[in-house]
Amino acid sequence: MRIKEAIAAKGMGGYYFDDQAAIKMGAVQDGFIYRGKPVTPGFSAIRQKGESILIMLRLEDGQVAFGDCAAVQYSGVGGREPIFLAEDYISLVEKEVFPRLKGLELSSFRELAAQFDGMKQANGRPLHTAIRYGITQALLDAVAKSRHQTMAEVIAEEYGTAIAEKPIPIFAQTGDERYLNADKCIIKRADVLPHGLINCRSKLGKEGELLLEYVEWLKDRVLDQGEDDYRPALHLDVYGTIGQLFNDDIQAVGSYLGQLAEKAFPLQLKVEGPLDLGSKEGQITALKQLRQELAAKKIPVQIVADEWCNTLEDIKEFTDAQACDVVQIKTPDLGGINNSIEAVLYAKKHGMGAYLGGTCNETEYSAKICVHIALATQPDQILAKPGLGVDEGFMITYNEMHRTLALLKSAS
Repeated sequence: MRIKEAIAAKGMGGYYFDDQAAIKMGAVQDGFIYRGKPVTPGFSAIRQKGESILIMLRLEDGQVAFGDCAAVQYSGVGGREPIFLAEDYISLVEKEVFPRLKGLELSSFRELAAQFDGMKQANGRPLHTAIRYGITQALLDAVAKSRHQTMAEVIAEEYGTAIAEKPIPIFAQTGDERYLNADKCIIKRADVLPHGLINCRSKLGKEGELLLEYVEWLKDRVLDQGEDDYRPALHLDVYGTIGQLFNDDIQAVGSYLGQLAEKAFPLQLKVEGPLDLGSKEGQITALKQLRQELAAKKIPVQIVADEWCNTLEDIKEFTDAQACDVVQIKTPDLGGINNSIEAVLYAKKHGMGAYLGGTCNETEYSAKICVHIALATQPDQILAKPGLGVDEGFMITYNEMHRTLALLKSAS
């Protein structure tokens, strides 16, 4: 089976592009917008609409494969690629990428993904990670359609893995509606919640008291509203703000995490990005020291790496250093989805927790394709996406997972 035609269209992301640097510097929120000027290159406002490029590959038999080029909410910081605006990149996709796709024989997904993930532009530069992300999604879908298989089956066959027989735990994120949307997570029995979007110090409180109060409220809410057999893990993303509060003092940060753990008990607590040291080397060193501090004091908090842990090589470095308990595999940041597959497998092989994440700013197609990656590689949890409203992203992720599991069971 060959690719007959490649088509592109400008699309939306499931959320917004936010200038994280400006927000962390204290940008004032007014309704849903932020006042002030952006500071990260490429941004025209501190908050602007999320964008994507929609990829469609028409096959010889008339079937159409889909993939969406999308980038993370906080683009341009933490070692990530610049903001991805469709108008800036669609011509490049059509003029430089599509000619290589037309007439291509759909043989091995793994080989094709490596080829396009490593493709260079005419100027010698690599393709933006968002482009590599969307093109490889479409290639996986195309290979699966050519074989009349699910995408999970293609991955499992080519990477030698076993497909999960039960659902992968789903992590639902509340966004700024961390109270109202936490109730939604509990009603839907999300396995992991709430993320919380703790992206500026004002959400911690002057001495961290607001976050302590929130964790205690959240624990009580789960115990009060959830059934007796419902004990989700609590996973907070704090974007380095705890480190900011305590001037990156490892012992002080560790003590504060201990207080959070006490408030969360008996629920498991994971904290993502407690520190942000501004470089990969600094981040690895600091998180490893923090992890050792927690172990020495027997504080039951799992550390999750995100900032500066962007590429497959970064993930390997954080894993090899045992700098954290869990790595977030932020799928758009890794470029080709082949890298996300390999990242999950590498983390698991080396005893590292694997969180197949991504961004609220993705699309319904990229979210569904990530479900197939999860079923074929079995990470510890997968992010419900896109969006931050809980309902839509959770539904897309949950339904694609259960739909695929039912199809696979019926065929066995």
